[in-house]
Amino acid sequence: MSILIKDTTKEERERIVAESIGNINGSCDGCMAGLAEMYQDYIDGRKEIRDINMEFRASYESGIDGPERSDCGYK
Repeated sequence: MSILIKDTTKEERERIVAESIGNINGSCDGCMAGLAEMYQDYIDGRKEIRDINMEFRASYESGIDGPERSDCGYK
């Protein structure tokens, strides 16, 4: 089964995200709702799920939010 936007309906994409993430309503710390929001562009047919995942990974691995390295130490 393809999960590409061109091969799915909005309802199917909602189900794919819900099944992948799990029970978003049962979350007690609120982070699951953020994951659901992260995939809204996929559900709405604007961006493929792989592109969303790649953007998230690139942001995570870039270290932008971490300390910047100067010549011999951290700023």
